[in-house]
Amino acid sequence: MRRARAFLGLALLALAGAAHAAQPACDKDTGISLPPGFCATVFADRLGTSRHMVAASDGTLFVALQSEEKGGAIVALRDSKGQGHADQVLRFGSEGGSGIALYAGQLYFATPSSVLRYKLPVTADAKPETVVGGLPSDGDHTAKSIAIDGEGRLYVDVGAPSNACQKLNRAAGSWGETPCPQLEQHAGIWRFEAGKTGQHFPRDGLHYATGIRNAVAISWFDSEHALYVVQMGRDQLADNWPNSFGDAQSAELPAEEMFRVEQGGDFGWPYCYYDQLQQKKMLAPEYGGDGKKQGDCAKYGQPLAAFPGHWAPEALLQYSGKQFPARYQGGVFVSFHGSWNRAPLPQAGFRVDFLPFADGKPGAYETFADGFAGVKKVKDDSDARYRPMGLAQGPDGSLYIGDTQRGRIWKVIYTGKP
Repeated sequence: MRRARAFLGLALLALAGAAHAAQPACDKDTGISLPPGFCATVFADRLGTSRHMVAASDGTLFVALQSEEKGGAIVALRDSKGQGHADQVLRFGSEGGSGIALYAGQLYFATPSSVLRYKLPVTADAKPETVVGGLPSDGDHTAKSIAIDGEGRLYVDVGAPSNACQKLNRAAGSWGETPCPQLEQHAGIWRFEAGKTGQHFPRDGLHYATGIRNAVAISWFDSEHALYVVQMGRDQLADNWPNSFGDAQSAELPAEEMFRVEQGGDFGWPYCYYDQLQQKKMLAPEYGGDGKKQGDCAKYGQPLAAFPGHWAPEALLQYSGKQFPARYQGGVFVSFHGSWNRAPLPQAGFRVDFLPFADGKPGAYETFADGFAGVKKVKDDSDARYRPMGLAQGPDGSLYIGDTQRGRIWKVIYTGKP
């Protein structure tokens, strides 16, 4: 126990040696497929319901857990031998959450109602400070995701507490409220100061952007000095509006949208959704739409990229490492948790995609990591063997991918070997 409690305080020289050791041999059976030249190790397994992750410069990987499991809500992992497997594990924290970030030598962690901060190095009995309290945790989409820019501004996603701001949430034929009162505090990005404790929502925050249903995938891109998110689109078009939408439309629509988020931006939820087949924002049926009417939806922020409906984007990472080939450098990885609401069609997602990125905009998406589901046709999301969630870049340029089903973490490396 004493060794486990102290491992994050090891000498920097020793840590640097592990981080720059020769690449480990890849595991033969990891349960996922990767492009030629890439392989993976199972870095850790059975951690609990893992959410977002972040890697420190010393090689420590911090993993957020959805709930306090096995004696901690955050897991710190280290590979002291450079073999691609975490051999040192430290659990700490008492309240589960999702968002996690590093800034100025401190670890930030978002629970459903707060953003906490731990001083590094941590111990098993570490006590956090509260940076932001009082975040709303009612209704749908209570998990909080966070990002911090280079000047210490903290961005928090506050998801919508409903599907489409209906008078009766998710009820067939229920009209949307106009104006939507949920937009006052939910369905948007709020900004706080990372360096201040004792802040309270909404009093001390800036309502940075609105009309974003739920952006679990959120990241600050240093190369662009801008915030990027991937929004989860609304559900149940056919369930709630069968006269206007069929099962096939409801399975594919609406798109999951990638945005560049500027202060004051409005991206249209709940009044509009993006139809990637027609390539335009359409009027939501709760507000009089029928799949053909656009209304005034062109006035809202438009996506930089659009993915098929209900893939459930969970993490967004711009790759800044040097280990991967040149075409990946500066590009973007997006993890997809997989759908639950495409029935009676098979569920989809359960993958990690890559998008090249230039001049502030992404190119076409392509599959990077696949095979997580373990079966060709997923009828129910619980049938999937793994569901991708967190993404993190290690100091050696490797890519970590996390899973919520079994708490597995993969370390992806490039060897150049077929």
